[in-house]
Amino acid sequence: MSRTVFCTYLKKEAPGLAFQIIPGEIGKRIFDNICQEAWSEWQQKQTMLINEKKLNLMKPEDRAFIQEQMIGYLFENKDVAIEGYTPEDKK
Repeated sequence: MSRTVFCTYLKKEAPGLAFQIIPGEIGKRIFDNICQEAWSEWQQKQTMLINEKKLNLMKPEDRAFIQEQMIGYLFENKDVAIEGYTPEDKK
């Protein structure tokens, strides 16, 4: 049986991540407070962001940028600005 968390992003109880994906304090915060559904949404945004901005995750400054965007998206209710992308209407 999967564990459930109260997802601070989606504001509901939902299945949590199976394991801590990112090491450290931020990873623990994500593991404890973000559900699998919200993490999957972030991964889609992250992929678009990496591709659009041509980020190289071998560079510390690009990893720091992604981490900043991730924290803003998951915990501060900030949307990720991706040029040329118009989100679908959720009806």
